[in-house]
Amino acid sequence: MKQGLIEGVRPEISGATVSLHPPLAAPPPGKLQRFSPHSGRPCHRLRIGGYAAIGLALMLIGMPHATAQQPAAPTVGVVKADKRPVTESVHFVGRIEATQRVDVRARVTGYLENILFKDGERVKAGTPLYQIEKGPFQAAVQQAQAGVLRMQAQLDNAITQTQRAEELLKTSATSVAVRDDRLTAQKTAQGNLDGAQADLKSAEINLDYTEIRSPIDGRIGRTAVTRGNVVGPNSGVLTTIVSVDPMYVVFPVSQREFLRLAEERGKHQASADHFKVVVQFSNGTIYKQTGKIDFVDVKVDPATDSITVRATLQNPDGELVDGQLVQVSVEGDKPEERVVIPQAALIADQQGVYVFVVEDGKAAIKRLKLGPTKGGSVVVLEGLSGGEMVVVQGAQTLRPGLPVTATPIQSSVRGF
Repeated sequence: MKQGLIEGVRPEISGATVSLHPPLAAPPPGKLQRFSPHSGRPCHRLRIGGYAAIGLALMLIGMPHATAQQPAAPTVGVVKADKRPVTESVHFVGRIEATQRVDVRARVTGYLENILFKDGERVKAGTPLYQIEKGPFQAAVQQAQAGVLRMQAQLDNAITQTQRAEELLKTSATSVAVRDDRLTAQKTAQGNLDGAQADLKSAEINLDYTEIRSPIDGRIGRTAVTRGNVVGPNSGVLTTIVSVDPMYVVFPVSQREFLRLAEERGKHQASADHFKVVVQFSNGTIYKQTGKIDFVDVKVDPATDSITVRATLQNPDGELVDGQLVQVSVEGDKPEERVVIPQAALIADQQGVYVFVVEDGKAAIKRLKLGPTKGGSVVVLEGLSGGEMVVVQGAQTLRPGLPVTATPIQSSVRGF
């Protein structure tokens, strides 16, 4: 074949052969030109074949490969939001405090002769605890008694002299001035006697202070001094006694919770007796005695923005110990009907807490205001009225309005 193409001749590829044909003249207008594979005019056959291929491609593009199937509605596990009798409770951290606490100190200075108690035992009011050497104080009492006798004698003499002056004045045997001097001496003697009697009383009190007794019933701590030491008012605390029964539990309540409890009281027109206080120890044991709130502080602690609340509990067996850290639950005295759902249904975002519910076969969001939690369940204060089908399984892929298939599961609500 010659290099290049003959001018005016166009090649056609058919199978494995190449044919060269001159250009065709356009057919007359309105007259259909028929083409034959063997007419020697393959150029027109190729043009018709191209049109057919394009049409076939367009048909293939427009033809669906398979019928599109709608995605199946996701299956979710739901439980019914039930109303149950709930005793509402709020939890705090508190400390046990004795209703009475005494730091025992020496009130006179002296040699400590004896310690009359065992560390940690219970004592009654008036029980002797320490014995300070009495000798010096007994001597002081005797000295004061002698002073009283001396002053009494002086007073008796002054009274006699005054009476004598009065008799002599009646007969003008003495002057009024003398009588007045005798009267003044009598009053002075009376004052000296009163002072001596006060000294005697003070000495007797100091003698009594040599025996240190318990001022209250309670449990005594360990002694800070031992026998043989000199003790006195500057010796500090010798030991501490705390009362045992009843006991206080003191706990701080935030302003927000305090206002809510106050609102609850107003709603029920109830006093502080409407609430009962339950104490739980650090090992999870619940104290068998319940308490009543008997004091609410009159001011807010600016450091913690909380109010101190105190309750009284009976402690007959001495299980409560002064300074003990405990969990405090404040509960209403009567249960109320509340909507309760599993905590597993809760979802949180920037707007708060919500759950998915199934309404008319579709997922819907319900925003909630929650109450106390217990045993894996939570009380719903606002957002659900009861009877809603709440999604607890499969909520991760849901969105509002999505059709779902609800499958009831065994309720996991527990604790109330």
